[in-house]
Amino acid sequence: MKKIIKGVLCALLCLILILPSQVIAADNEKETEISVIFTHDIHSHLMPSKNADGTEYGGLARIKTVIDEQKQKHPDALLLDGGDFSMGSLFQTGFSGKAYELRAMGALGYDATTFGNHEFDYYLTGLASMLTSAKNSGEYVPAIVESNYVLPENTDKSIKDAFDSYGVRDYILIERGGNYFAVFGVFGEDARDCTPASEMEYLDPHEAARSTIEKATAECLEKYGAEPFVICLSHSGTTKRKGEDYELAKKVDGIDIIVSAHSHSTLATPVKVNDTYIVSCGEYGEAVGSITLGYETNGNVKLKSYSVIPIGGYIKENGEIETLVEAYKSEIEEEYLSGFNMTFDTVLCINEGTLFDTSDEASATQHESTLGNLFSDAYKWMAEKELSEKVDIALTASGVIRDSIPIGPVTVYDVFNTSPVGIGTEGELVRIYLTGEDLLEVFEMDASVQPLMTGAQLFISGAEYSFNTARVAFNKVDYAKLRQDDGTLADIEDNNLYSVVTGMYCVQMLRSATNASGGVISIVPRDHNGNVIEDGDYSKYIVNERGTGAPLKEWYAIAMYISHVGGDVDSKYALPDGRKIVYESYNPAKLLSGANSYTYIFFGSIALGVLLVSAAVASVIIVIKRKKRK
Repeated sequence: MKKIIKGVLCALLCLILILPSQVIAADNEKETEISVIFTHDIHSHLMPSKNADGTEYGGLARIKTVIDEQKQKHPDALLLDGGDFSMGSLFQTGFSGKAYELRAMGALGYDATTFGNHEFDYYLTGLASMLTSAKNSGEYVPAIVESNYVLPENTDKSIKDAFDSYGVRDYILIERGGNYFAVFGVFGEDARDCTPASEMEYLDPHEAARSTIEKATAECLEKYGAEPFVICLSHSGTTKRKGEDYELAKKVDGIDIIVSAHSHSTLATPVKVNDTYIVSCGEYGEAVGSITLGYETNGNVKLKSYSVIPIGGYIKENGEIETLVEAYKSEIEEEYLSGFNMTFDTVLCINEGTLFDTSDEASATQHESTLGNLFSDAYKWMAEKELSEKVDIALTASGVIRDSIPIGPVTVYDVFNTSPVGIGTEGELVRIYLTGEDLLEVFEMDASVQPLMTGAQLFISGAEYSFNTARVAFNKVDYAKLRQDDGTLADIEDNNLYSVVTGMYCVQMLRSATNASGGVISIVPRDHNGNVIEDGDYSKYIVNERGTGAPLKEWYAIAMYISHVGGDVDSKYALPDGRKIVYESYNPAKLLSGANSYTYIFFGSIALGVLLVSAAVASVIIVIKRKKRK
């Protein structure tokens, strides 16, 4: 009996000794969770927008409802945005003076955002005014982080003061639920190419990211005695397993999550690169993303949950945000649209069919587009009306067509959303001149540069042309004529000057298209006397309204043209009219007709290569035969 009692006591003693270590072990295996709710590329879409079929999506009042639902599940989640929060709807007209976008994001509770390329569309002075307006509102606004797109030393003091007063910095530290976070911003190379007039200094994003992570980690350790979880708000872009953010994650250690903006991508599942998760949730507030990661003490990281939540018309709107946006809307109608005798809801025409869908323009496939035709025709018609003289060519690019014209009643708000981008203001039309030689280069840019830069696909009024995709790059166009108003065709003479109307953003982006071609294609804008526009300042060439002298807006030209065409808009633009023919043929005659130096060099190189290989093979055969004779 004593042995039994002694055994029991011994067992109890062992249990008492073991229990604390088991509790400690269990505690050591405790998992730490972090959550991030995110958006990007909202582009001033504060109100709901319409799909091509007329159904509604987005709107900050619905986004707020989803954010609140996610916060109930993850109370300590960060709320972050990847930039391009401005430029995309009528709300951008208050960018400099009202800062509607930042103030609305503050009302939704965003912790931080970063700059996208379109935050620079109103130049640095406009961006500085926006930052000052947001700060002076007295309302809570999100932090702005940016590590590698920085103000140059010689920047005007007033602009530096606006950045400093707002608190723009390379990173911020946030404590949430006992965890510490370092949130920093990165600006991508393609985004830089899309800001031709920003005046900012671009630093290597990988080096800036490493340096920023090191500084943020050191500060967090010094202040709080803990290493932070690192979140990167990157305006660089990712599509599946490629893109600038994919390379960032591969080459820079220590980033837990990259919110990947700029490419407007939707990643149904995160892209995991090493220990970094890349996430994206689409454009214009069409969805909200949410990710939760679990960190174990042994270093393992688990994806606990991830969702891209569509913001459909069925989601209940948050009343406070709805009221706020309506107040902004009333201000814009009074201060901006009243000058056009319009409101957000003015109906311009009834679209009877789903004819004008941006998924067509966004396609990488080269083709003629009815929506692109409509836009370029509108520019030409309106410019001729206001100038009281003939315009030879009008053009737009797929990169500036931002939304569909929906089925059903088409309102001013709908039309503005299709064509909002501009440099310095909301999309003004400019008239420049090109020689016939440069005009042919424009067609060649459409044919040869578009595969390298999808936003450079052009849609043209006043001409017809064709190109063979099988031909050598920079010699793809095999036919081009001017198309007169009466339907007749005219030759394009190399040394003639032709008047061209396009948007300010398009003409400014000619430099990027030139860079994409490696300098092979170079289009030289000129004035009406044929003098080269050396300084790149196209403000002197803006088309003004004849009656008021006010600058003619792209969106207004489209609105007026749609209203003018009225009930014929469906039939007139139901099908392509043959102004751009894209085909593929390996017929030697089709490949070589009108060949230029690039074609001669390409096929000459192939012929030379064949001759060299043939000579080498012949030499080997001769050597082998000689050996056999011996």
